[in-house]
Amino acid sequence: MKNKFGMIILFSILLLSLFLTACSSKETDSKGEKEGVTTVKFWHSQTNKGLDAMNAVIKAFEESHPDIKIDATYVANQGEGQNEKLLAAVAGGNAPDVAYFDRFEIGSWAAQGSLEDLSSMAEEAGINRENFYPFAWDEASYDGKLYGLPITTDSRLVFFNIDQFEEVGLDPDNPPKTITELEEAAEKLTIKKGNRFERIGFIPWYGQGWLYTWGWSFGGDFYDEETGKVTANDPKVVEALQWEADFAKKYDVEDIAGFTDSQGSEAMDPFITGQISMKVSGPFDVPNIKKFKPDLNYGVFPVPTPTGEDHTTWSGGWSVVMPKGAKNKEAGFEFMEFFASEEGQKIFSEIIGDFAAIDSVNEELGYKDDPILGEFVKILPNAHHRPVIKEGSLYWNELSDAVENATRGKGTPKELLDKVTEKVNKALDS
Repeated sequence: MKNKFGMIILFSILLLSLFLTACSSKETDSKGEKEGVTTVKFWHSQTNKGLDAMNAVIKAFEESHPDIKIDATYVANQGEGQNEKLLAAVAGGNAPDVAYFDRFEIGSWAAQGSLEDLSSMAEEAGINRENFYPFAWDEASYDGKLYGLPITTDSRLVFFNIDQFEEVGLDPDNPPKTITELEEAAEKLTIKKGNRFERIGFIPWYGQGWLYTWGWSFGGDFYDEETGKVTANDPKVVEALQWEADFAKKYDVEDIAGFTDSQGSEAMDPFITGQISMKVSGPFDVPNIKKFKPDLNYGVFPVPTPTGEDHTTWSGGWSVVMPKGAKNKEAGFEFMEFFASEEGQKIFSEIIGDFAAIDSVNEELGYKDDPILGEFVKILPNAHHRPVIKEGSLYWNELSDAVENATRGKGTPKELLDKVTEKVNKALDS
């Protein structure tokens, strides 16, 4: 009788256990997620301040979207051709739902079918080109379709040492506007003993002085939207490269190389140490100066042009994309929409210190009022973006090689840029 009674109790306990387990399974799915809560897998490459900024965005999003949880994962080297892990995840059908992504790579990834088309989702959400700097939206689009939502941006200007300008009789309130004025200032600022530079006024290709910088400043174009062909041999781009080659010859490229090869970065940046008087760079250099040489007396001015007018710049930046095969598209896009909104970009930019891709956010954060950063923001409406093509990295590398060869006398600028144009267009056609 006791055994029978004990069996009844044991059976009752088992039934109760099964009931509780069933109730529990209704509250969570197989991954332990609460019922009604969608988990969005998000990959990014942020550390330090960037990670703090990313976490702040995620926290604000989750607070306003309790039905969505962001599972953020750090993935190293996510940018400019360093996306092997993400590419493998897409190919293997294990892609995250959202990724923080260099806009420069959108063209090549969209062309190979590795990103989801966001056009209809953006249209439904009322997100359009007018929400962002136009160049940022255009760089996030490929073949008439939207593949990313812009988050950050930058621009390029010439940094100059005010004390050194005054030392040689140059007016820091009237910095060079034309290429000729830039050359004259560089000559006055340069101090050279034999083949050794104690100080060099300027090096066109140093820092952010890429051929894109000078080609656009000379009035050239690198891409024909109508034909879908690159135009590295545009006469104005050739003229820009010829100017660089002439500069290299005048100051002896080997002596310049000896100077640049001996320089360092951060605290040993030659602009910070006073060994170079002017250099092309972006707002990302400002924190380094504040950290390593806070008393440096410097200013910035637009990249000179042959005429002294029509000053321009070019801008890059980051975006959020949806890798092909994302499993939680709707929830993933809700996170993307929040991150790319004024609220999301303000949270992120305020902590990380990068410019937002929305003009009103930069104004609200006070960037426009800063005597240095304000100049970088001011020129953004005139910014170019690099061509959005499937061979963007190849084009970048070929243009860099052309500058290296031209400044070292290994071919004329026209010959070198003809070869670049032919090679990249051949790759585009394949």
